[in-house]
Amino acid sequence: MINIVLDVEDIRKDFPILNRIINGKKLIYFDNTATSQKPIQVINAIRDFYMNNNANIHRGLHTLSQEASEMYEEAHDVVARFIGAMGREELIFIRNASEALNLAAMILSDEVKPGDEIVVTIMEHHSNLLPWIFLARKNNAKIKIINIKSDYTLDYDALEKAINDKTKIVAITHMSNVLGTINDVKMISKIAHNYNAYVVVDGAQSVPHIPVNVRDLDIDFLAFSGHKMLGPTGIGALYCREDILNKANPFLLGGDMIKSVSCKITGECNIIWNDLPWKYEAGTPNIAGGIGFAEAVRYLARLGMENVKKHEEELLSYALKRINEELSDVMDTYGPSDPSRKGGIISFNIKDYDPHTVAMHLDSEGIAIRSGFHCAQPLHEHLGLMDGSARASFYIYNTKEEIDVFIEVLKKLVEGD
Repeated sequence: MINIVLDVEDIRKDFPILNRIINGKKLIYFDNTATSQKPIQVINAIRDFYMNNNANIHRGLHTLSQEASEMYEEAHDVVARFIGAMGREELIFIRNASEALNLAAMILSDEVKPGDEIVVTIMEHHSNLLPWIFLARKNNAKIKIINIKSDYTLDYDALEKAINDKTKIVAITHMSNVLGTINDVKMISKIAHNYNAYVVVDGAQSVPHIPVNVRDLDIDFLAFSGHKMLGPTGIGALYCREDILNKANPFLLGGDMIKSVSCKITGECNIIWNDLPWKYEAGTPNIAGGIGFAEAVRYLARLGMENVKKHEEELLSYALKRINEELSDVMDTYGPSDPSRKGGIISFNIKDYDPHTVAMHLDSEGIAIRSGFHCAQPLHEHLGLMDGSARASFYIYNTKEEIDVFIEVLKKLVEGD
């Protein structure tokens, strides 16, 4: 993909919600880390499915069922190609990244024995922390938590020392949803695989914003959500190596995840699982969500993920420059200072104001941000941020002009205007 400058004004035309007026002001949407807005192409793809193709998949020989099945299967192919998977066999559609990470923990549950160790980091989202804590407690294993350095990057020396022959799983975020820190997953995977440990990556923030290729990273699992990358809510994906999926048992049992089941009156039953990935997708799935997810991926692929990354780096550089010029004496930011080492996320606090007050003030001016712990309470406590933080996060449709408005509104807040 050739690097280009994104035509942001042209992109914005695809997002109807950006014309919304909030509290008398045109919406500025800086809460993209929580969920992204949806282009008209995704909205229409879902609408068109319900209007023209709606039927259950893999259940009927009639035309609508065949069409729906083909569209849903193609959606797996589209998303699998986007992350460099070998094929749809390695990609399970699921509700969101949280459920995907729980599924990863379930798949690996039999691999963890008493005395084994699971390595995580202090910067993990609860979704990539709680499943491993519970698995460790259940199987009498040990959790090791790796710290960050003063520059908000991972302590790689501590990580390397923590991984040993007892390590069974290394679970790590690719991009922190608070700090924006981009972790060197490829290097971490090499270290972990030297000890035959599984590598589970939370890609909820990375897949929507930077190029991600599971083969290049050499990882075993990758979890991500459609709604953070222009797709609908209620649909996400778990990438997992085919050999792992083949040997593990499914976590949901019911319709469509078996090839055959036979039972005798004596109680003797025989079950043959369905082919991948359907073995892990029991019951009627979110068909329309999968189709919308694929359309979102097509949209991003047309833009080029290198171009998406470059655009966000430019926005982040500009925002940090404006903050340093205008608000450095009253605004604390958390995360690497080098925009090339982080995503388009700025978590911050304003002196003498709690983060919720800041968020409400910005909302009164039509600017949507996040406030609180961002589902990463241990990280906030480690940083001494007991009330949490405010967070502004950027995406393909955001502009430097919006950042200027953001800065001016914050200046008025601290000046008491």
